[in-house]
Amino acid sequence: MPMEYRTLGRTGVKVSAIGLGCGGFGGIGSEVSLFGRGEDQEQASALMDHAVEIGINYFDTADSYGGGLSEEMVGRWMRLRGARDGIILATKVFNPMGGDLHSGGLSRRHITRAVDDSLRRLQTDRIDIYMAHQVDPRTDLEETMRAFDDLVRSGKVLYLGFCNIETWRVVKSLWISERIGGARLTCVQNEYNLLHRDAEVELLPVLASEALSFVAYSPMAGGWLSGKYLRGRPPPPGSRMELRPEPYAGFQTDATYRAIDRFGELAASFGASTGALALAWASSHPDVTSILAAPRNLAQFETVEEALRLSLSADDRLNIQNESLVAD
Repeated sequence: MPMEYRTLGRTGVKVSAIGLGCGGFGGIGSEVSLFGRGEDQEQASALMDHAVEIGINYFDTADSYGGGLSEEMVGRWMRLRGARDGIILATKVFNPMGGDLHSGGLSRRHITRAVDDSLRRLQTDRIDIYMAHQVDPRTDLEETMRAFDDLVRSGKVLYLGFCNIETWRVVKSLWISERIGGARLTCVQNEYNLLHRDAEVELLPVLASEALSFVAYSPMAGGWLSGKYLRGRPPPPGSRMELRPEPYAGFQTDATYRAIDRFGELAASFGASTGALALAWASSHPDVTSILAAPRNLAQFETVEEALRLSLSADDRLNIQNESLVAD
């Protein structure tokens, strides 16, 4: 099945239903202790080349991934391939990028410095989607939204987004944007997968009603829904559970292992791998615009391509979530 492209909010811009997560380029996400543990330029370029070959046009990075190395690798690849105009490029701001007191957060001071640094590393004159990586309770949301609006007016940023944000804060941001006559959010990026479905309760309905896009990160729950973590066995070398297990500690329960066993049986009934079915399930939600896949090598793209061949009906979605939920 060819790649599907979906409209980003109210913009008319089309993004691939599966985007490329670039958090492994130069490190493993924003964790300082894991800088240097990710892909080098040659490996990252091979991943980006293949992503484009299968129709992915949405690339997602952040200033803090690999301590800036991810943005540098993406920028170098875009320049060498002449690929900038074919890519919908998203990057993020929030995490500290230096040792001084104001090197992180969502203050106007940090945002205005960070965007120029990202543009330099990415070797581009504009960022398609500029996202707050986290909420910042220390900074008034109006200051952040005014700073973001200035970036849009300047042409440095085309569209705005927020990651890891609560529904009430989305609504407040829209109210602020309307009151000040400023640029509003276009998309939200939060975790969404079969083991983490909080977004369905309030967030997705609100985003749909306001014509905002939703981008799902961790659609395989940090690899748990791939079936590679087995009860009573150590995690595979180089996996998230080996490198950074803390975010997934809550999954290490009998209930989760039983749910994943049931999910494996369901995947077999579709003639699919568990990872591919997890991606297809997350992508098939009618209010999800794109999901992020972050293969670490070319072989892992097989799961992404398998997911593209799966077509799930509304009944399929419901049956999968009902039969594989962690309910006990």
